[in-house]
Amino acid sequence: MIKPIIFGLLASAAVTMSAQSPLVLKTEIPANPDNEPVPVHPVPHERQVLWNETEFYAFFHYGMNTFTNMEWGNGDEDETRYAPKGKPDPRQWLEAVKAAGMKGGIAVVKHHDGFCLWPTETTDHSIANCGNENGKVNIPEEFANAARDLDMKYGFYISPWDRNSAYYGDGTDRYTRDVFLRQCAELAQYGTDQFEMWFDGANGGSGYYGGANETRNVDQDTYYDIPNLRDSIHTVMPNCVMWGVGGEARWIGNEAGWAGETCWSYGSGTSGDENAFEWKAGESDAKGTSAGWFWHAGQSIHTLDRLWQFYMETIGRNATLILNIPPNNYGLIPATDVKRLADFGKLLEQRLGNDLAKTATVTASATRTAGQNRNYEASNLIDGDKDTYWATDDGVIDSYITFMFPETTNVHLVSLMEYIRKGQRVKGFTIETTTDGENWTPIKYDKTTTIGYKRIIPLNGSTTTYGKGYDIKGLRIHITDSKACPLLHTVSIY
Repeated sequence: MIKPIIFGLLASAAVTMSAQSPLVLKTEIPANPDNEPVPVHPVPHERQVLWNETEFYAFFHYGMNTFTNMEWGNGDEDETRYAPKGKPDPRQWLEAVKAAGMKGGIAVVKHHDGFCLWPTETTDHSIANCGNENGKVNIPEEFANAARDLDMKYGFYISPWDRNSAYYGDGTDRYTRDVFLRQCAELAQYGTDQFEMWFDGANGGSGYYGGANETRNVDQDTYYDIPNLRDSIHTVMPNCVMWGVGGEARWIGNEAGWAGETCWSYGSGTSGDENAFEWKAGESDAKGTSAGWFWHAGQSIHTLDRLWQFYMETIGRNATLILNIPPNNYGLIPATDVKRLADFGKLLEQRLGNDLAKTATVTASATRTAGQNRNYEASNLIDGDKDTYWATDDGVIDSYITFMFPETTNVHLVSLMEYIRKGQRVKGFTIETTTDGENWTPIKYDKTTTIGYKRIIPLNGSTTTYGKGYDIKGLRIHITDSKACPLLHTVSIY
């Protein structure tokens, strides 16, 4: 009989196994033990998250143009014209902007004129042939060392367009291969901890070009061999975001210091594109002074009110702000600018230094079911930990987060931050306040659509006037629309 024989063989095998080794029972582990929400794509690379966290940093336009009173040099400048009246001091630059609340800086070490602020092996158009001893300061080396010493992030602007090089746009790949890529490699040697390498989008035009004095244009999408550059840079600098033609962060679409009130971290321009498929958060570059990008005699730094407006309309709208503070012909940030920057740092501390949300009781109308090692409670919003977050269950979008103060509190601003590692989700929200704990009134500002990395909402609706604030008992955020269950890691109230 077949069945008894089979059962007998199985029984015999079981006895043999039992005699030779104990039977081990395996505990089945759930596929998602922490019940984490599924990411909503696109999502950022870790280097892009770290870049976003920099938020506010400086641009330092300094070089040959500082001494020729130009913005775009032609490339035919005599190298000896670069002759600083004092010893350039990148540490002083960084100390000045750190006092303003900035977390780092980008130094322009080669602009379109092709003059290099380090002793490069790729061209004679560099500080190796400058006009005096002061000009021999290796700017990227000093800048990187100072940034590390001050615990600040740093990077370099290197123009792909070179109006000096005879090889640029000559119909061969010699410029890209022997000049541009080598210059990028040389700069990488000043530190593998760079957070951003800045590539302007200029793709040619008129120039000296080794004496040709003609117009040359290139296709920037292919000419600069960006895929090869990106792979090479990331091999040695894994956390370095390549801005502009590098394709990892985008120009916000203007040089006026503002982003769209709806601003997606993908797409292009001031508002991005909700349906784009590649993460490319916006960076807003703005002039911190009244003249050009480079220093010019008679310029002045913007007022505190204008600097505040820049801050609110960029960082407050899901973009980063790179604010240009140009060193003068002594190689220093002027004393008046240093003072204004310090005053702005004090203003930021006064307005954003005391998070009132931490004094409130926070509750939510919906909370995601906790996992084995993670919960999604509303208290995560005020715990100071960017890696914990509040979330709702899948399919639950319409939800409220309520903050109730122990006593009437004066409030000006609300800051919201999504957990962007799992994508940008929120498409609509409102904010309401109460003076009695029962009746709720919408705030004046109604441009509440996207959040992203950070959104700062002024209760009075103004990015220029701080106002006297509002005396309230409570505040609540109503998420009205989202691509999937909303995730916020921090809400701050100021």
